[in-house]
Amino acid sequence: KWKSLYQIQRERKRIMRETCSKYKSNSRRIITPYHVSRIFVEDKYRVLYCEVPKAGCSNWKRVLMVLNGLASSTKDIQHNTVHYGNYLKKLDGFDRKGIYHRLNTYTKMLFIREPFEKLVSAFRDKFEHPNNYYHPVFGKAIISRYRVNATKEALRTGSGVKFKEFIQYLLDVHRPVGMDIHWDHVNRLCSPCLIDYDFIGKFESMEEDANFFLHLIGAPPNLTFPKFKDRHSNDERTTTKITQQYFAQLSPSQRQRSYDFYYMDYLMFNYSKP
Repeated sequence: KWKSLYQIQRERKRIMRETCSKYKSNSRRIITPYHVSRIFVEDKYRVLYCEVPKAGCSNWKRVLMVLNGLASSTKDIQHNTVHYGNYLKKLDGFDRKGIYHRLNTYTKMLFIREPFEKLVSAFRDKFEHPNNYYHPVFGKAIISRYRVNATKEALRTGSGVKFKEFIQYLLDVHRPVGMDIHWDHVNRLCSPCLIDYDFIGKFESMEEDANFFLHLIGAPPNLTFPKFKDRHSNDERTTTKITQQYFAQLSPSQRQRSYDFYYMDYLMFNYSKP
């Protein structure tokens, strides 16, 4: 079993490196704190984890906290503790020497997810549930720019953004509000052409990949990757089928442009075109 998982890892890394050498010319670029600002550090087991939202990141942070001795079980850690507790160090918090030392000696890993599914998952999470950041900050700007005859109420609260409007914002070169980590490219979040990741896991094979990774770093045998859904646990997880229902609301041209937008992620992580 391990043998085939090693093989899968070799193949994923090969595709990523080949894509990088074909499209990116940053072999000699300097790694700055900005490039490592999404990377969490676990010094005990010497792990660097680049956080990709909507690809199991809450549960990965729980695992890192347990490895670090900050909790005895992943079940004990609340969502807010994970995201707002500041228990885990980030790589950009170290000086240059500390950053390079860890990049050169720790096991670097990232987990990714099919780009459209990740996008729909982020949309459902941030716009279909009450949210006191995404509605006023993104929702208001999106509705006022892309909705004809928007009601005063919609403009006031920013609630009720439609998927089609969200996609219009995403594809707009003159976005009314900036980018957000929940729908940015993995390529931008984790700089995989600059940082040579040792392990690439996929959300689609999360359990197998995660437990293989824990085996590789010599984690305690009783630590397994948690299966629970962190937020809106009564909602069905975003599946291929759900993703198709959302994308069916778009015009063929919007679908194509959305694919073009995530083209590098599709290519680099070997996801087939939907």
